[in-house]
Amino acid sequence: MSFGKLLQSMFMLVFTGIISLNLAAKEYLVDSPAAYKKVAKSLTAGDTVILANGTYQDFEILFTGKGTKQKPITLTAETKGKVVLSGQSNLRLAGEYLVVSGLIFKNGYTPSSEVIAFRRNKKDFAYHSRVTETVIEDYSNPDKREGDYWVALYGKHNRFDHNYLAGKRNKGVTLAVRLNDKNSQENHHRIDHNYFGPRPIFGSNGGETLRIGTSHHSLSNSYTLVENNYFDQCNGEVEIVSVKSGKNQLRDNVFFESRGTLTLRHGNGNVIENNVFFGNGVDHTGGIRVINKDQIIRNNYLEGLTGYRFGSGLTVMNGVPNSPINRYHQVENALIANNTLINVDHVQLAAGSDAERSAVPISSRVESNLIVNENNKQPFTLFDDVSGIAFENNVANTAPLTSLATGIEQQPVTLKRAENGLLYPTNISKNTSSNLGVSRDLTPITKAQTGPNWYPKTTGETAFGSGKTIKVTAGEDALFTAVANAEDGDVIELANGQYNARKVIFIDKTLTIKAKHSQKASLTFERGTFFEILDGGNLSLDGLVIDGSNSPDYSGNTLVRTKKWGMTENYRLLIKNSLIKNLDINHSFHVFESGKGAFANEITLTNNDFVNISGDILRLDKEIEDLGVYNAEYVNVVNNRFNNVSGALIKLYRGGSDESTFGPHLLMTGNTTNNLGLGKRNSTNASLFLHGVQVTRVDNNSLNNSAPIVVEHTVGEPITEIIKNQLSTAPSVVELRVEGEHTAILKDNSFQSNKTSVK
Repeated sequence: MSFGKLLQSMFMLVFTGIISLNLAAKEYLVDSPAAYKKVAKSLTAGDTVILANGTYQDFEILFTGKGTKQKPITLTAETKGKVVLSGQSNLRLAGEYLVVSGLIFKNGYTPSSEVIAFRRNKKDFAYHSRVTETVIEDYSNPDKREGDYWVALYGKHNRFDHNYLAGKRNKGVTLAVRLNDKNSQENHHRIDHNYFGPRPIFGSNGGETLRIGTSHHSLSNSYTLVENNYFDQCNGEVEIVSVKSGKNQLRDNVFFESRGTLTLRHGNGNVIENNVFFGNGVDHTGGIRVINKDQIIRNNYLEGLTGYRFGSGLTVMNGVPNSPINRYHQVENALIANNTLINVDHVQLAAGSDAERSAVPISSRVESNLIVNENNKQPFTLFDDVSGIAFENNVANTAPLTSLATGIEQQPVTLKRAENGLLYPTNISKNTSSNLGVSRDLTPITKAQTGPNWYPKTTGETAFGSGKTIKVTAGEDALFTAVANAEDGDVIELANGQYNARKVIFIDKTLTIKAKHSQKASLTFERGTFFEILDGGNLSLDGLVIDGSNSPDYSGNTLVRTKKWGMTENYRLLIKNSLIKNLDINHSFHVFESGKGAFANEITLTNNDFVNISGDILRLDKEIEDLGVYNAEYVNVVNNRFNNVSGALIKLYRGGSDESTFGPHLLMTGNTTNNLGLGKRNSTNASLFLHGVQVTRVDNNSLNNSAPIVVEHTVGEPITEIIKNQLSTAPSVVELRVEGEHTAILKDNSFQSNKTSVK
């Protein structure tokens, strides 16, 4: 054979091989679960399955196969964002080098324990696989106490990136890295460029956004990398991120107005660096909580954080001597260096110190940090011996505590915001090390740089009054019809006149119902409830006269209630500038009653008159199993007048010993009462019954001829202030879990019983 023919033959062999390789990689367009299952059984390296645009109901996808690094097996959408999985749908992927992209999970919930699982079963995991540009939004079990994960990472060397996760409302971690098998430990997963959108306050334990490991496997190493993610208003519970394993890196993430902390709960040798926390003064925004051995916290920027105790800007915990694996291990050999803390209200050291948590931090260093509070408030609180923490080369603009003065130099500090959006000092003394605080090249990732670029980040509460105004004149069913036709955010404006409701009015959107002229629109109702708040509902009543005299002659009527059981979405209720009267046609006629499982972000009563009420004003006491669950986060009662109310003004209950939440919070100021809480059916015998409330301020109220205030402290370090009130009798405050005198501040109150002011 001539050289030319030999060369031609070799070329044909190579060309034929290329054609064979191309022919081997197949592309399938499928438009139904049945069509998908037919092709899914025979997928090989390089194949691509394309889901046709549309909505797929109750589609449980099992995606398996063995691809290669050069030729992965791919599952994707025909058009990214145009394929929606709804109802009881989910995704399992198992095998090697699998890639999933472009899907949306919405309008339903998973029938299993995970929406996306990097496994087929307990033995068959995913390796070197990836889920990218996928959305899970509001895909929550309607029973909020029924737990699941939205994403569970198993196996090794998997990547979860550029995804959008927002609106998880039921129990369970949004994204969990699972280490309960040796094939999932030392996994080297990468979690990056994801948008973790708002997670509403859950109101009990089980609301973490990201968790790496569990306490049972916390002495195992995970080697998980979490970088360049955006945590936006992730408010589920005190632990936004819960690290429960070793050798993880969490870097270059942004935490925006998120209540809680990045918590090193279990596991050793983790590195937390280059993260940015923007609290913007939002309540309970926190930073980093340190527990366990060999943790490194460096070059993090924290600004505008208000949290305290376990949710403070920087917390170093006490541990339990010889701690069991699920409790608090002693802080040892921690390095906290080159961090910048600007307007951080609280830095708490040896936090949680008590009879059990008595092992103080040891062999640890805090060095080259910049701490500036523009209000000149010194942020440090020491709860135990901190001599095991060496302070060196730190600068603060406030006078340090005496025990820390050798390691924190006080200097006046002028700050200037740089192009990267962070504040840096302009006038630090030359005697101070030049590497103080965070580096100049730290650049926070933006919200726009995370998640799929084709899916809008428009999450958040609808503001009252943000929609159109609907003008209504008095007439039969006029209000009922207006509510039915209104849209989210609308204002229903009632002209002067009489409005009678024959049917219960269900509220499943954000609505304001107000009188055009204050207290010139009069409302009555013929059912046992006037308004019922459903999922998606938020209600504001403004300037109305509401009269219960047309209500049925039954006990247990309510003006407003939530769905009796099973609400998933948090709600808001505002009543202001209104007259509520004659809710007394029978006994136990309440103004508001929460259903079990319902949770209010806010309930506010402002400048109202409540007259002749045979029941309670606010009943927020349905969670009596003592599991740390409660019915409302913020309750505000301001400048109201209450006359002839047989029941309690507020019954607010949070039981149990769980420490993973911040509330409830009660503010009561500027109110007057007369003949409150003295009815024979008021089982608490209290005007206010507050059990386990975490933050209470009752000030400048006048409670005449009224039952006493009853406070029962349970878990945590509750803050109770009862100040400058005129009361019928002295408040009752008891500690149910801590021995000794109560911790409430009772000051400058006077009592009708003896006309003596008690300081």
